[in-house]
Amino acid sequence: MKTVVLLAALAVAPVLHAQTQWKLATGYRAESFHTRNVVQFAQDVERASGGALRIEVHANNTLFKLGEIPQAVQDGKAQAGETIMTSLVQAMPIAGADAVPFVVRSYADARRLWDLQRPLIDVHFAAKGLKALYAVPWPPQGLFSIAPVRSSADFKGTRMRTYNPATVRIAELLGAAPVDVPMVEVNKALSAGKLDSMITSALTGVENQVWGQIKQYYSINAWFPKNIVFVNQQAFDALPPPARQAVTQAAAEAETRGWALSAAVAEESVGELQRKGIKVERASAELDTELKRLGERFSREWVQSVGNEANKIFIPYYFQR
Repeated sequence: MKTVVLLAALAVAPVLHAQTQWKLATGYRAESFHTRNVVQFAQDVERASGGALRIEVHANNTLFKLGEIPQAVQDGKAQAGETIMTSLVQAMPIAGADAVPFVVRSYADARRLWDLQRPLIDVHFAAKGLKALYAVPWPPQGLFSIAPVRSSADFKGTRMRTYNPATVRIAELLGAAPVDVPMVEVNKALSAGKLDSMITSALTGVENQVWGQIKQYYSINAWFPKNIVFVNQQAFDALPPPARQAVTQAAAEAETRGWALSAAVAEESVGELQRKGIKVERASAELDTELKRLGERFSREWVQSVGNEANKIFIPYYFQR
C-alpha cells in the first residue's frame, strides 16, 4: 500500500509544480522606466500565479530588434513583447492617434484618449492573433530653444531639428527650416550653430545632456507617445484560468503604475533641466493658441488619412468632455 501511495504522489508532483515560461521582448534599456515596469509586471504575474507562469524579460533588443517584436510575437517566436505604438501605424493606422501633435495637453487628456483608442486597438490586435495587455506613455514632448519663443513668428528664419514626416511638417508650418539630425548628434549640431530648436521630451534632453547652447524649455506637451505591451493570443488562451487572471490583473496594475512613473520621470527631468541652467517656462498665451490651432489641423488631416474609424476617437475626444 505504501508503494502505491508513493507512486501516486510522484505522478501528481510534476503537475503541481509545472511551470509555463514566456519570453517578453523589448527594445528598451534595462534602466528605462518602461523596462523596470515590465520587470515588475513579470514578477507580479509569477507571484500571483503561484509560480505557474514565469516571464523572462529580454531588454535592449537582445531577443529581437524593436521593429521586429510585433511580428515575432505574432509568429509565436516570443510569447509577449513591448513596442512604441507609432511603430505599428503602417499595419494599424489607428495606433498613431497618440502621436497627432498638439491635441493632448496633459496626462489626463492622454488617459482619455487612450480610453477611446483602446477598444479599436483591441480589435486590430485580435485580427493579428495578439492581445493588448497595457499601455504607458513616455513623458510629453516639449520645446527646446536656444532663444526665447513667444509666438510662431519667432521661428521664422530658424532651424528646427526633425526626425520624421510629422516633425518636418511642424517645422514648416511654424516657419522654421527642418534639419534632420539624429538625437545622438544634436549637441554637435548645436555647437556648430546648425540648430536653433527641437521638440522632444525633457527626459531625452536630460539623457543627452543638451544644456549648453539650449537656454529655454517650454512645457508645451506636444504629444504623449505610448509604449504598448502585448501577448500572443494563443499563448494567453493556453494558460489555465488562474494564470490568465494573474496576467490580466498584473497588466492593469502595471498600467496604473506606469502612468504614475511616467509623470514622476517627467517632473524629475524638468527639474534636472532647471538645475543645469535651462530656463523652464510654459508657452505664452499666443503660442499656446497657435499650437492648439495646429492640433485641430493635424487631427482633421489625420482623420481624413485614417478614415471613419478615426472619428471614433476624435469626435468623442473633442465633444464629450
